[in-house]
Amino acid sequence: MADITWGLATSHVPSIGAAMDHGKTADDYWKPLFDGYAPAREWMAGHTPDVAVVIYNDHANSLGLDMVPTFAVGTAESYDVADEGWGPRPVPSVQGAPELSEHLVRELLDDHFDIATVHRLDVDHGLTVPLSVYNPDPGDSWPCAVVPVLTNVIQYPQPTAARCLEFGRALGRAIRSFPQDTKVAVFGTGGMSHQLAGARAGLINEEFDRWFLEKIQHDPAALAALTREDYVRHAGTEGIELIMWLIMRGAMSDEIRRVHDTYHVPASNTAAALALFAEPGVDGEVSS
Repeated sequence: MADITWGLATSHVPSIGAAMDHGKTADDYWKPLFDGYAPAREWMAGHTPDVAVVIYNDHANSLGLDMVPTFAVGTAESYDVADEGWGPRPVPSVQGAPELSEHLVRELLDDHFDIATVHRLDVDHGLTVPLSVYNPDPGDSWPCAVVPVLTNVIQYPQPTAARCLEFGRALGRAIRSFPQDTKVAVFGTGGMSHQLAGARAGLINEEFDRWFLEKIQHDPAALAALTREDYVRHAGTEGIELIMWLIMRGAMSDEIRRVHDTYHVPASNTAAALALFAEPGVDGEVSS
């Protein structure tokens, strides 16, 4: 049977990918962010999964605003990197895991979640930046296959935080019922607090972000109790992406341990964070 071994929550800010692509990670502006990633990257390199289930949102680069499913699962053999207006990122295409994808669609439907299936998909920075946070030097191919799980966080009404936590629990059950011996990591992407337009453009709420980082491990119910309006009020219009972290958290057990976390302001005009969790029985600590 499949087994979830670890979970990663990470911002997917496009400029983080651009900093890696253009060799700027050691620049004064970016170095503190990437120094914070280093212990988690070392740990993850020693715990390579067979498949990463990556929960992210498309930024109207592949699906467009004329079709925005609440939850969708990619079922393709592979996924090209999207051209977001300045050419695709110079990273490998993403290898799919169609057997696992199709299993997840069926199990989630049977668990009362109405899932859209996406058979052809170009993946944008919402997915490729987290993969680069995980593995900055993939070479010709990423070290694992990927199942994209798309979530609507850009068009009202988004799913509630409570629904996302329940969806994560259903996703965890579906992964663990996959009959093949497969090690799975689950990524929750987006956030933290940021707002890109309007009167509050540039908003960063460090107090809320740090409270969220504390609660995500031991009290996700407190985060699930917040309304859409609560997330927008505290974290900004784009900060509502944090509900995707709750999907990752719901997929994991109650007994996870925190391997590493880091928080940095600003990355571009956002608060950026990473939190890495391991399931019981997955050994290893980060280097001091």
